[in-house]
Amino acid sequence: MGDGARRRLVVAITVLAVVLGYALVVPWLGGVDDRLTDFAEARRAPSGQWWFGTDAAGRSLFTRIAAALRTSLVVAVCAAAVSTVLGVLVGGVSALVGGRVDRILMRFADTANALPHLLLGIVIVALFRGNTLAVVLSIGLTHWVQVARIVRAESVSLRERDYIAAAVLAGAGHTHLFTRHLLPAVAPQALIAVVLLLPHAIWHESTLSFLGFGLPPHEPSLGTLLEEARSSLLLGGWWTLVFPAGFLVATTLAVAVAGSSLRAILVPPKPSRIPR
Repeated sequence: MGDGARRRLVVAITVLAVVLGYALVVPWLGGVDDRLTDFAEARRAPSGQWWFGTDAAGRSLFTRIAAALRTSLVVAVCAAAVSTVLGVLVGGVSALVGGRVDRILMRFADTANALPHLLLGIVIVALFRGNTLAVVLSIGLTHWVQVARIVRAESVSLRERDYIAAAVLAGAGHTHLFTRHLLPAVAPQALIAVVLLLPHAIWHESTLSFLGFGLPPHEPSLGTLLEEARSSLLLGGWWTLVFPAGFLVATTLAVAVAGSSLRAILVPPKPSRIPR
């Protein structure tokens, strides 16, 4: 089990390293502004000159996809970090304080989880069209509930341990317990949450941009490239869809495999008790 998880993790990290290298190195080596248009080269099929072909404005998709990956990954990492921080705060405070605060926060979490995430994200970004921060917040504010529940469950278990009881008897307050005991205990769970939230964040950003509510059209992301591919696809430009969609699927699958493998390595399943 452990060896298999490590092998999957190595494969996933290798794929992610290739994707990140492509996203970072290609725009730097190319030296060409991916926003420059050349309509004489519009909708060129993949060839030795244009490896991934060109879009409707004559821009190289090889360079555009690299820039789009960089934008989508930055948005996804920021959104996953916002979700994780919010989930750790809500789950930790709920478990440590308990009582009425715990019930109120958990009912609030249930309400947030019942709302359609995509619809709520559209409402948030519609108020600030074309704002990258709005896209980050729309994803981060709709994906924290599962993190909060995991942290709360871990914190409730932690609260019953002897050294926590000793710290409380010694006069430790909620802030001390949260920073000195709870955060170190839930750090592996938080790391795994960030990784597992990345695929959701990438797909959400792509969906919002594809629907026209996410990033502005001039800022390349995987979602905006897929939205631009709709018109080209009807004219036979299959490459405008295949290459961005391929990188989207490969990146999210690699991140998902890396997250599940990390969870298997860092948080092994508890052994089941055999009744005597």
